Amino acid sequence: MPDKLLFGAAYYAEYMPGDRIEKDMELMAAAGFNLIRAAESAWSTWEPRDGEFDFSLLKRVLDAAHRRGISVIVGTPTYAIPPWLAKKYPDILADTHSGPCRYGPRQNFDITHPGYRFHAERVIRALLEAVSGHPAVIGYQLDNETKPYDTCSPRAQALFREWLKDSFGTVEYLNAEMGLAYWSNSISDWNDLPDVRGTINASLGAEYQAFQRHLVTEFLSWQRAIVDEYRRPDQFVTHNFDFEWRGYSFGLQPEADQFDAAASVDIAGCDIYHPSESRLTGAEIAFGGALAYGLKKAPYLVLETQAQGNLGWLPYPGQLRLQAMAHLAGGAQGVEYWHWHSIHNAIESYWKGVLSHDLAPGETYREAAALGREMAALSPYLLGMRKENRVAVMVSTRSHAGLNWFPACAPGETADKNYSDFLRWLVDSLYRLNVEYDVISDAERDFSAYDLIVLPCLYAAPEDLLAAVDAYVKEGGHILAAFRTGFADGHLKIYHDAQPHMLTKCLGLTYDRFTKPEGVVLTSDVIPLPDDTAVTDWMELPELTTARALCTYRHPEWGGVPAVTVNDYGKGRAAYLACCFSPAVLDTVLEALLPQLGVDVGPARFPLIVKRGVAPDGKHILFYLNLSDESLAVDIPHPAGTFLPDGKPIATDEPFPLPPWGAAILEH
Repeated sequence: MPDKLLFGAAYYAEYMPGDRIEKDMELMAAAGFNLIRAAESAWSTWEPRDGEFDFSLLKRVLDAAHRRGISVIVGTPTYAIPPWLAKKYPDILADTHSGPCRYGPRQNFDITHPGYRFHAERVIRALLEAVSGHPAVIGYQLDNETKPYDTCSPRAQALFREWLKDSFGTVEYLNAEMGLAYWSNSISDWNDLPDVRGTINASLGAEYQAFQRHLVTEFLSWQRAIVDEYRRPDQFVTHNFDFEWRGYSFGLQPEADQFDAAASVDIAGCDIYHPSESRLTGAEIAFGGALAYGLKKAPYLVLETQAQGNLGWLPYPGQLRLQAMAHLAGGAQGVEYWHWHSIHNAIESYWKGVLSHDLAPGETYREAAALGREMAALSPYLLGMRKENRVAVMVSTRSHAGLNWFPACAPGETADKNYSDFLRWLVDSLYRLNVEYDVISDAERDFSAYDLIVLPCLYAAPEDLLAAVDAYVKEGGHILAAFRTGFADGHLKIYHDAQPHMLTKCLGLTYDRFTKPEGVVLTSDVIPLPDDTAVTDWMELPELTTARALCTYRHPEWGGVPAVTVNDYGKGRAAYLACCFSPAVLDTVLEALLPQLGVDVGPARFPLIVKRGVAPDGKHILFYLNLSDESLAVDIPHPAGTFLPDGKPIATDEPFPLPPWGAAILEH
């Protein structure tokens, strides 16, 4: 694990228009950078011809970094193959649902291809032989944002058949579990399994997606085993997990089971990119950080985030610092920019780094340098800080697949929302209310560490998970479940009894009708709802047994039907959102509902964000973040303590100012 807070940037000497290694390292050291990441993008540089290796450029980088006290994470260069490798094995490029890939983009190959594995292992071994003993190298990054690249090659599908044999045993059981009798899709022999790219069966299609996610887990585990043969005991292994992409980091990554894959790393890493300037909310930083922390239930590294980044991401004055403080508040132990220098060629030329295209230290560099000094001063206080959240949000890649196969739209319509939209709908509301949360996997069964479990559209839920949720509430826990929860099993086979399956007593309701809302609004006699309470996207029509309604629908036909409910069950309580509505309405509903679910909602509201942590010495850390362009007077209750890192004291509940896009850290 790192022995200090890490701060730096990805550095690619091979991309530079000239030899700047010494000058760049001098500039980094002057800015307080203590970390670079290198090597992961440069297979064709390290092995320009088949079997010919040259790591002299990388060794110069390592030497120059070490002379200035800058540590290095070396990435295995396996996510972008050189042209000669594609020429040597024409079938190395992935054959996908959209057809065969062409050479040019990165991550365009079949990660199961034996030729790819042979050459990838060879270059990894050659790289580690060259650098593992270097004193600058503190760790290794396995590959880069690994995914299965939608490989559907005959080889991959043969492996999938073996996966099905191991999972289901017989074709008869597979036919029954997947419902393959539909449209005469059932098979009588394993070799009769057709190409999965043509399937209309959601269960089979989603199972192939689960298999593809397994390929990612296996691939990273394979690389970890190779790295372990070379790394020193003081060197860690990480990976830069990423998120569903919407032009920036948005939601749950559907192409990897990151909780499973994280078993291959010592410390989780993540890549978080987000809107900036006037659109900076910090919500992506909060969600991405919570997921990264949850992967190992431990502090993590931000291995990529923006310095200047894409068009529209140029930080306002103060935002670079605010963003870094938000990462630290989530439990990050390091912040690394992608990348140090802006690139002068190729597709990411306008994804700007710390230095602009003139490679001169400009305003972004100067702000980063001030931040580097502050990070060094904060390190003794924040290193090893842990989170102790009492709310958990359960995420599910199977449910993500289910809502992609069966989206919330009418036939003929194009779905404009998927699982990640509804996930973010809920977690962003928690964020605005300053309710911190952990992100947990749907593989978890012990929820005793939490006061509340949030289930965002847990569509694909195996019975043992539903039984665990039911027992958790019965024994005194609380849940908040959103529509479409408990509808199908882990293979997307819809349960054939009362919905939500196995949770009808827990939630105190059942339903058998749902529709796309039109002209429906939310109303309540107990919650003062804001204007514009239109119900959107999806609505269920519950019938209550023991639950009580907090909100109902107003509509000529559906009027009076419960929409938001709460139910006492055993020693606990369960709430249900049977429909979707605006974020503003959700904030109001949760503000009234969460205290009934064991969650204290304090006085702070967005744009003031308050986050908490506990240092190894037991002292508590409070982060105050102003996500707005106006000065804020922080006049909410707080303990007496000292501001970090300058040690300025503050009395109990003493108000203090936060400038636009400002941040303050209080230790007590």
